[in-house]
Amino acid sequence: MRAWFFSENAYHLLPDAREYDSIRVKLPNRYYDPKIGADLYHRFIDEWLLAEELGLEIMVNEHHQTATNVNPSAAVVMGALGRVTRSARLLILGNPIANRREPVRVAEEMAMVDVYSRGRLECGFVRGVPYEMSAGNHRPTHMMERFWEAHDLIVKAWTSHDGPFNWEGKHFHHRQVNIWPRPYQEPHPPIWITALSPSSAREVGARGYTVACFLTGFEGTKTVFDSYRERRAELGLPGAPRERFAYAALVYTGDTDAEGYAGARKLMWYLESNKVPPQFTSPPGYHPIASTVNAMKGATPGIYKMFQNPTLEGLMEHGLVFAGNPDSVYRQIMRMYEHVGGFGQLLMMSQAGFLDHEETVKGMQMFSREVYPRLKEL
Repeated sequence: MRAWFFSENAYHLLPDAREYDSIRVKLPNRYYDPKIGADLYHRFIDEWLLAEELGLEIMVNEHHQTATNVNPSAAVVMGALGRVTRSARLLILGNPIANRREPVRVAEEMAMVDVYSRGRLECGFVRGVPYEMSAGNHRPTHMMERFWEAHDLIVKAWTSHDGPFNWEGKHFHHRQVNIWPRPYQEPHPPIWITALSPSSAREVGARGYTVACFLTGFEGTKTVFDSYRERRAELGLPGAPRERFAYAALVYTGDTDAEGYAGARKLMWYLESNKVPPQFTSPPGYHPIASTVNAMKGATPGIYKMFQNPTLEGLMEHGLVFAGNPDSVYRQIMRMYEHVGGFGQLLMMSQAGFLDHEETVKGMQMFSREVYPRLKEL
């Protein structure tokens, strides 16, 4: 198993939540102090560099107009990390390509990062969260259709080396595509795609990419992974190796269970702070009609209801948090591993909110020294 260190790079020094109704889209940026923000950026880079020293891989993502993540460009961060790191794989998960008006620009940026890092980029594509539809002036309808067309255009741009080609699609139109530089890796960087539903997992499985689940718990993850495997079987394709399956959770390892739980409770800021009104969480047309109807009826699965009032015990019970002493963390990860039929990539959100630098480093060191060697044996 391969483990990745991940942080949302939040700006957590906010006023009392009663003073605002949404942490995303409309929270005034007067609450952001650029001097403190600069210190945080450099702190986060230091922690990624430490992750490489400890033998962990590095994961970065991006979001827009939110205090929960102040990386509006994953490519900029990875460009810096591509220069100062030497061996770690660099995962961007991911590029919200359905929201982008110029997929060719994404192809260029990712090729540049791949060259900077001398072929260490892992390139993740995501549909984009609903909160960012209105903020980016995007239409929430036909997002998956737009997503796959953007994907196809990016891959063609990466793999075309004999001069310009034209692209006349439903959503994107380009007269001359001829990117410089082209990717370092042949034919292109490995592709990852997030999936939260069986239908999206089937398409990822058909293409053989790495499928990633984020905080989907035991049953949600099993459903996605099973759908991926079933689709490949239907098409007569070889079974996918375990490294094609990735799971992301909040992870904190301490000397004792009590220390591990204390660190995990600080990580929970990521869930507790995500205060967003329904006009941003459910823009018309973004979610399938059946899902919207079920949510209005109160039939939303329990795992999502937990996000409204999260508790450490509930999150651990459902496999969204792995925390405690090294033996406890190992057992929790293995319980998930066995339940979903195995996975080869563990994406660890191991820094969030008020977990300070020293605490973050302690959790990384404990995991790397006491848990990771056992997982590698898988």
